[in-house]
Amino acid sequence: MGVEFRLILTGNPAVDEIATLTAADPQEKPQPTSNGRLFTARLYDQRGYAVTVRSGTHGYYEAETDGDSRWEWKPETYVNVTFSMRADDLADKAIPNMVTAVARVLAGRIEDAALIQDGNHLLLTRTNGVVHTHRTSWWNHYHLDHLLTG
Repeated sequence: MGVEFRLILTGNPAVDEIATLTAADPQEKPQPTSNGRLFTARLYDQRGYAVTVRSGTHGYYEAETDGDSRWEWKPETYVNVTFSMRADDLADKAIPNMVTAVARVLAGRIEDAALIQDGNHLLLTRTNGVVHTHRTSWWNHYHLDHLLTG
């Protein structure tokens, strides 16, 4: 069983610029598909995940926050960065590499953002330039609480 994380950036940033930011090495940059709004890279061996970067309109995202309350977001335009992982690569490779990629994207962009696990759990939000991490136990479990503080 796999795990999926989505980093959503509101607005209309260029998909190729976001794709560049996800790459730790220029050779790992997601490449355009036949659809110019969709970039992909299979980085299972290098990073433990496949990454897809696509733009969209009329988005709707809902997830559980701390204390199981509901969070909802409806960006008019957005770029969605999806990290798809295999279960056997999660702890040692995929999640630390994904969080590092998320940190690169957030450092390189100013848009409001959210990070959601499996469409169910809100892990991070950035509003007006301020990052807030959610589900502290998740960040602590993977020893990643130092990478993104809020």
